[in-house]
Amino acid sequence: MTGAGPAPSLDKSPARIAGMFDAIASRYDTLNHLLSAGLDRRWRARAIRELALTGRERVLDVCTGTGDLAIEAATSAPGSARQVIGIDFAAEMLRRGWDKVRGGGLGSVIHLARGDAASLPLATGAFDAATIAFGIRNVLDPLRACRELVRVLRPGGRIAILEFGSPMVPGLRGVYAWYFREVLPRIGRLISRHADAYSYLPASVADFPSGNAFAELLRAAGFADVRQVKLTFGVVILYLAVRPAD
Repeated sequence: MTGAGPAPSLDKSPARIAGMFDAIASRYDTLNHLLSAGLDRRWRARAIRELALTGRERVLDVCTGTGDLAIEAATSAPGSARQVIGIDFAAEMLRRGWDKVRGGGLGSVIHLARGDAASLPLATGAFDAATIAFGIRNVLDPLRACRELVRVLRPGGRIAILEFGSPMVPGLRGVYAWYFREVLPRIGRLISRHADAYSYLPASVADFPSGNAFAELLRAAGFADVRQVKLTFGVVILYLAVRPAD
């Protein structure tokens, strides 16, 4: 018998997911850095580098949370975005993101707003690039959300999506699975003081159609030139794709 607790609910209704993330917002960044041993910063930096920004682009960050990837897009070197719009439906996460944006003097570049990934309150063809970091698996209908990304991108617009995968090295895969199922939920519950959020995380990763399955979903949504970049031995997958010309 393990200590991970009862099976978490995989209900991904917007109200339930927003409530869960709002409940852990005050400790969300700390836990991200701790549970990834700081590698989350490298993963975000790699995602933005792959977009090859020049300083002229408008970038959309969906499921922005507390805004770390939006901030990376606005401050990366040698190229950064001209403007970044971050969308999330968790109000407390956005409030903490705004604190970081204002604290970094980025209020003229980054704008955060509430919205649903599956029905973006944004104009068609308004963005040059879009990003999601560890949020697409929390969306009730990932295909619909990816179709929304196609809609709001201009022809030739690029996406970079980070999501958890599974290590490619057999021995490491077993250790990682044990850590993800047993250790991570315990630490997460202890620090976040939330009973379900960090049990939901490994369950949602196991439930998500990662790798080739998600690449096919991106193609079905309308993206082309879909690529997968395995990071940290496959623990994380960076999905890259382009909206084709009309």
